[in-house]
Amino acid sequence: MNDRHFDELATRFAEKIYGGAKGAIRLAVLQADLAETLPDRPLRILDIGAGLGHMALWLAQRGHHLTLAEPAAPMLDGARARFAEAGQTATFIQAPWQDLLGQLTEPYDLVLCHAVLEWLAEPESILPVLHQLTAPSGWLSLAFYNRDALVYRNLLKGHFRKLRSNRLEGEKQSLTPQKPLDPRELKAQLDPMWQVESESGVRVFHDYMPKEFQAKAEILDLLEMELAHRRHPSFAGLGRYLHWICRPR
Repeated sequence: MNDRHFDELATRFAEKIYGGAKGAIRLAVLQADLAETLPDRPLRILDIGAGLGHMALWLAQRGHHLTLAEPAAPMLDGARARFAEAGQTATFIQAPWQDLLGQLTEPYDLVLCHAVLEWLAEPESILPVLHQLTAPSGWLSLAFYNRDALVYRNLLKGHFRKLRSNRLEGEKQSLTPQKPLDPRELKAQLDPMWQVESESGVRVFHDYMPKEFQAKAEILDLLEMELAHRRHPSFAGLGRYLHWICRPR
């Protein structure tokens, strides 16, 4: 299994992820968490696997200095166009994460690694790189596809054969991530290098709603309820994605 890039799927990715409530909820939760955490001063920020630049642009519009690293040219081109349309500047690097230490010499105040780990052949291998790229006084914003939520979703659907086979990864050309992460395993891998300071669930209930209720729900109501319950002790762990903000040890 190799790392998965999105050269041929950039447009489909944009439409599928950010064309509706799923993308709006993801952005709302990540932005709320970061707004609570970051100091009120310009930061040097690195966005690894920046995709189409949605989060990076939001941060740039708040006065931060952004570097976007993305291996897929169509995705990076989309991010450039998004920044240009908004009148914002940034540094754009077309490179996989494995090449970043050779190109970047100074650590960053904040490193974003959102929806990247689940597309890597060996997700744990990026963790030391993230640590080296983050300043000792900085932050890591880590969002990842939650295996627990995938298991729960399959339980609700009665997909017991699939669960018994323990094969939950997506197909090669699917937009279902190929490596859903077990939060307990990931936390154990992080522990030598990182202290997890805050944890939120992303889409803690939206994806479990019956389709007819999803269709009726107003987006503002969905955002309000997702934000209100993103750290609820019973619901946060059911988020389709988990968002952890970490500090270097």
